[in-house]
Amino acid sequence: MIRPRAVLFDCDGVLADSEGLVNRIVAEDLTVRGWRLSAEEARETFLGLAAPDMLPMIEARVGPLPPRWMHDLSRTIAAAMQRELLAVPGAVAAVQAVAAAGLAVAVASNSGRAELVSKLDRLGLAKAFGPRIFSFEDVARPKPAPDMYRAAAAACGAAPADCVVVEDSLLGARAGIAAGCRVLGFTRETDASVLAAVGAVPFARMDDLPRLLGLQGLAA
Repeated sequence: MIRPRAVLFDCDGVLADSEGLVNRIVAEDLTVRGWRLSAEEARETFLGLAAPDMLPMIEARVGPLPPRWMHDLSRTIAAAMQRELLAVPGAVAAVQAVAAAGLAVAVASNSGRAELVSKLDRLGLAKAFGPRIFSFEDVARPKPAPDMYRAAAAACGAAPADCVVVEDSLLGARAGIAAGCRVLGFTRETDASVLAAVGAVPFARMDDLPRLLGLQGLAA
């Protein structure tokens, strides 16, 4: 791969090993409201979706939700993140290696902003990304629309074609491709063939990311 000008990271499942935690909280909340879900069923139902896109699906099953449901759920998740969140193995070192090589980095997530900032604080990555942090609240349309990755590329001072997106979900990979970026598809939770089918280049270990980006001083 030609060395990019910027690397744009998804968060959940790429940087933060958060999907199990989030899915557990969502499943518990919806089960109380009458939609009995396990954490795994919540993952299969909502993977990659932003909360506004989840809302009509949920209300079709349980009826109208309280007006502050999204806000309160995001606060619950953010609090849990500060207590329990761990990084995806190799992710923190990969971000540090990319930044140390002089490439701009940004993060773009379908999480709410408070939740996203909480995750990055917990992982010690907030400083690495600085102001280049994008949630679904910062753009007109969440993933799979290209808005978030186009905004992230602009914040890095790079054209989308000069950026590499690191994603682990089908919806996120579609967003990166639609934005005009090259996409590396992390296969820890998603089958490689699913990501490859939309044009992403699959890879299995975050330790391999610097090498895949054409950087020196590579992790083994």
